[in-house]
Amino acid sequence: MSKIEMKTPLVEMDGDEMTRILWQYIKDELLLPFVDLKTEYYDLGLEHRNETDDKVTFDSAYATKKYGVAVKCATITPNAARVEEYNLKEMWKSPNGTIRAILDGTVFRAPIQVKGITPCVRNWEKPITIARHAYGDVYKASEMKIPGPGKVELVYTAADGTEERVLVHEFETAGVAQGMHNLVPSIESFARSCFTYALDTKQTIWFATKDTISKKYDHTFKDVFQEIFDNEYKEKFDAAGIEYFYTLIDDAVARVMKSKGGFIWACKNYDGDVMSDMLSSAFGSLAMMTSVLVSPEGFYEYEAAHGTVQRHYYKHLKGEETSTNPVATIFAWTGALRKRGEMDELPELCAFADKLEKATIGTIESGTMTKDLALITELQDVTTLNTEDFIKAIRKTLEGLM
Repeated sequence: MSKIEMKTPLVEMDGDEMTRILWQYIKDELLLPFVDLKTEYYDLGLEHRNETDDKVTFDSAYATKKYGVAVKCATITPNAARVEEYNLKEMWKSPNGTIRAILDGTVFRAPIQVKGITPCVRNWEKPITIARHAYGDVYKASEMKIPGPGKVELVYTAADGTEERVLVHEFETAGVAQGMHNLVPSIESFARSCFTYALDTKQTIWFATKDTISKKYDHTFKDVFQEIFDNEYKEKFDAAGIEYFYTLIDDAVARVMKSKGGFIWACKNYDGDVMSDMLSSAFGSLAMMTSVLVSPEGFYEYEAAHGTVQRHYYKHLKGEETSTNPVATIFAWTGALRKRGEMDELPELCAFADKLEKATIGTIESGTMTKDLALITELQDVTTLNTEDFIKAIRKTLEGLM
């Protein structure tokens, strides 16, 4: 069988620890035998990031702007322990944060559903996609411990030197204070990415904040979304038969629990962080959660929603067998290949991505899976495989579909 041709390279961002091992397994068993794979490779492993003073991360993001589609392996965001473990020059920033900032993108996360693993919320029949704003708020906050009585103010000094002050709190005791911010252009990009992705996937979109309490900060998000929707997207949504509506975050949580799924839930940065973890656990496993970063210009970067599976990696280094779930990483590759096929008008490449996803899900639904899924499945008499054998089982299913 001749390999499926590609016209334009994908940007390939390699990563760390156990997911780096999975990355190579997936390429060797599920991609290279079937696709004449073209990628522009960037090693985002922590050691190479350290060698290049993190320049490689910036280069990979700019390459994504050049080629339009990237696929990324999970990477380490170092803490103090990692600085010592890897003998790092400094505590390098999150690669995801760097890439998000350069692409000005929004993160969309959705669960991968399979028969035999029923969501904790029994009425969820379809996946719920979380759209998370990826800039600002508490993640860019400045904080201060207040040692004792005194006054904390927010001060805005304009370019002409004039000042505007707002009292945060008159402290009578010790306490803490925090200042956070966001940018209107970033909120506008968030809105456009959400509306574009909703049209792309033909899904209704919800947006929720706490504007009744945060009458300036959160209300600005609400106003920006509504203005952009009314002026740029309403007619397109009407034509596509989908909706956009705003509601309070409290109401959104209640409505999500009673819904059947099948929509996009847009959240501010922290809300999206928390709610995506809630959804992944409720649907079954973080290892069954896709993640795609979408920029307003239409650049796409696909990855798994989970981390580098550090515990399994240390077992692997000792020569011990692991049963690490590769599904979300496989779906990162299929998402990127499908998008590359759509952009380059290569139906065979899109069809291959569809078949690989079908083979992955079909293998699990036949009763063959990794340990994490075997612990939560309702299927009887399942076969639990180690990582490499599970990927080989998917290949056997895929060969049948090809």
